[in-house]
Amino acid sequence: MNKLKYIDLPKHTLISGKKHATQLSYQLFGCALNTAPIVLVNHALTGNSNVCGETGWWGSLIGLDKTIDTLRYTVLAFNIPGNGYDGNPDNLIENYKDFVARDIAQMFISGIEFLKINQLYAIIGGSLGGGIAWEMAVLSPNITQHLITIASDWKSTDWIIANCLIQEQFLINSKNPLHDARMHAMLCYRTPASFAARFERSKTEDLQLFNIESWLLHHGEKLKQRFQLSAYKLMNQLLRTIDITKENQDAVEVLNSINAKIHMIGIETDLFFVPEQNRQTLELLQSKFSEIYYHEISSIHGHDAFLIEYEQLNKIIEPLFQTQAAPILG
Repeated sequence: MNKLKYIDLPKHTLISGKKHATQLSYQLFGCALNTAPIVLVNHALTGNSNVCGETGWWGSLIGLDKTIDTLRYTVLAFNIPGNGYDGNPDNLIENYKDFVARDIAQMFISGIEFLKINQLYAIIGGSLGGGIAWEMAVLSPNITQHLITIASDWKSTDWIIANCLIQEQFLINSKNPLHDARMHAMLCYRTPASFAARFERSKTEDLQLFNIESWLLHHGEKLKQRFQLSAYKLMNQLLRTIDITKENQDAVEVLNSINAKIHMIGIETDLFFVPEQNRQTLELLQSKFSEIYYHEISSIHGHDAFLIEYEQLNKIIEPLFQTQAAPILG
């Protein structure tokens, strides 16, 4: 696995007005920095900077001879500060309410500037990572040639905010907060049809539990073992604060400021970032913005389909990464 690298960002003012100094950790894959087009990958709520290779969470999309080919591209992935992936308890964030998604977008932009990157070829992110990508494109309209958001939106809808409130109540009040919050979250990330197809009301061998119950308990325990409570609180806070229209700005005006080709990818059964929001954005911008595109993944699996339906996702984004002239390492 490529080693984590670190950038010490100086103390700066958050949107909340609080001061914060950040150690930003990141990983690089593929071509050496500034020798090939650069793709920034923004991770989702429980993800991290390890995006490819044997243990990479997006290894079906990124890697040698994959759609985002590490023989042709430099792949950069930051960790959201406080996500705990660096294993340093000093970098965990307890005052999570001080942060919003735009703060993380600004930190990522500062990291890009520190690395002396003039422009990215693409920013790609799923779920929370897509929301941060939208924020980055608004803060720095020329930062990338392609903005690719998957199962995401440029705002936290009332539905997202409501689910995040319930998540926070689990995280604050439960005796087993990470475990219980994760079980509830899985109901947002999948669909009734997905559960029915997989479990068919079957029971465990000892007949003590339905397999769906066992599966949910397993996911709760799995996250509890690998994630910190403070990290989950922060990620949940960021998820509910995605909003490019700060200070009541007009959405169309803000979106029109982005100087990138915009590629939105929704999931037809997503119960979390519902695809109708992406369709509305397309309608808002299509007449005024010539390079905005929308694709939809067909799946019974809901929000998590962006981590499951790799064949469809690869087919959608492959043309963007095949047309770019880039070196092949040899």
